[in-house]
Amino acid sequence: MLIENCELNAYQIDRLLARHFPQVPRRLHICCVRDAAHVNAIFQAHRPDLVFNAAALKHVPLVELNPCEGVLTNVIGTRNICDAARAAGARAVVQVSTDKAVNTTNVMGATKRVGEFYCQAQDLITREIGCDTRFFTVRFGNVLGSSGSLIPLFQEQIARGGPLTVTDPQMERYFMTIREAVELTLLAAAQGLKDCHDTGRIFVLDMGSPVRIVDLAERMITMAGKVPGKDIKIEIVGIRPGEKLFEELFDRNERIVPAGFAGVTCAIPHPVPISRLRAAMLRLEKAARAGDEDLVRAGLADLVPG
Repeated sequence: MLIENCELNAYQIDRLLARHFPQVPRRLHICCVRDAAHVNAIFQAHRPDLVFNAAALKHVPLVELNPCEGVLTNVIGTRNICDAARAAGARAVVQVSTDKAVNTTNVMGATKRVGEFYCQAQDLITREIGCDTRFFTVRFGNVLGSSGSLIPLFQEQIARGGPLTVTDPQMERYFMTIREAVELTLLAAAQGLKDCHDTGRIFVLDMGSPVRIVDLAERMITMAGKVPGKDIKIEIVGIRPGEKLFEELFDRNERIVPAGFAGVTCAIPHPVPISRLRAAMLRLEKAARAGDEDLVRAGLADLVPG
């Protein structure tokens, strides 16, 4: 069962699945995760066993300019998916998060952090309310070749003859491939279901060492058979709203513990009580639907430490 809000993405995903996995039954729904009633209807009809939530507005400068939209998709959408999964008796929900949620300086990261808090809170109360549904978060950095990633942008700029635009010569990011991200996400989910007594953990994928964006740009120019700075120039355009020079994988307030298998570490944040979260999220939703950007930013700042 696939839920997708973008018709073009839905069409392309369906076409790929039809070609590579024709034997796998599938049902595609055009649906926005903000629409709780529609999400619930789909979950009740199909009763999914495992739920992977990758729905998000994820471009830092765009969400910085549209904070209400970021809250409605990344916070309220996550709440809707989690609540629908529990109501449908799903075995587990896996929330896909980002390193930008750590010690964040932007709206996008703050909204994803609230999503992490909600999944953690739901997982912690699972045993208390006599429910079997588990909630896991998997956190990682940039995925090479994913929607809106740097690689397609640099390829397009190289094809035009340059320049390649880099925000700052010191800016660095964590990178991994789509295959690595997917495989480690599935492993983390399996490990989470296996360790039924360890609740409220965030699985953090090992991203290796961060890479300077300017080094990546130079490498891509060289791979294209060109000379950086001579055949194709690199232009420094300045940091955009909300961006950091570097990202982190662990928050300063988190306890770090081994995950029990290679490539993943666990972070245990200080939990936010589910009652406080629900009340804060309702206030955020009301402010976002009213288009009150100042109130949205204030609500996020109150909920997300730092």
